[in-house]
Amino acid sequence: MFRGTGTALITPFNEGKVDFESLEKLLDFQIRNGVDFLVVLGTTGEAATISSSEKNEIIRFCINKVSGKIPVVIGTGSNCTQTTTETSLAALSLGADAVLIVTPYYNKPPQEGLYQHYRTIASRLGSGQIIIYNVPGRTGVNILPETVLRLAEISNIVGIKEASGNQAQVDSLIRMVKKARGDFAVLSGNDDQAFHLVNSGGDGVISVLSNVAPKETSDMMRYALQGNVEEARRLHLQLFPLMKGLFCETNPIPVKYAASKLGLCKNELRLP
Repeated sequence: MFRGTGTALITPFNEGKVDFESLEKLLDFQIRNGVDFLVVLGTTGEAATISSSEKNEIIRFCINKVSGKIPVVIGTGSNCTQTTTETSLAALSLGADAVLIVTPYYNKPPQEGLYQHYRTIASRLGSGQIIIYNVPGRTGVNILPETVLRLAEISNIVGIKEASGNQAQVDSLIRMVKKARGDFAVLSGNDDQAFHLVNSGGDGVISVLSNVAPKETSDMMRYALQGNVEEARRLHLQLFPLMKGLFCETNPIPVKYAASKLGLCKNELRLP
């Protein structure tokens, strides 16, 4: 289910409130341009600045508007196992196809703590699907391939968004996990490494870039997954300056500015 391009969707605001008119425009733009799935209320969606009631409104709205055309993943991670469990259950009850759970930040748990965190949540979600999110540059903790391999034994943990930025770690992860469980999705969390990840045997990307270039990003991933390396490389190199430009400042500041220039939303972010 989670293969190809998943857009880490921005959350549009207008005078401090969630802008549902622009959100509908963003959803339509993504679906029309062929992305494979959406990730709502992640880092790029400024989830840390959005209240629980607003999150529920956004989830309901997105599930209703997408209407089963493509899967919708909801970011539910926190640094509390119980809170993450409750938030994940709520998202799944509203119709999410899976939840994206970032490694606990600030706490800096050891590898066994990370394993028990995800194992405990998975055991409480029934058949609800989990995608692990590893982004040590933001969380201060790096989930290692050996720990992911253990978690891949749990049937409803179905993949990982890998954003360590360490290509050697990515290659080790793919080699170890794919050998044990071929259907475990390994997704890049870095646009500039997505082409390389797929060529190493990974499954796609959860992308910031595709907010503003959904067709081009999706085409690049499809070519790569089909083994058309030359076309995928051509698009990767064509898109590379934009990939780097979208991280000239902290995400999602640049991508929201770019989306506003395309007329998709206002260039408005929430503090801090």
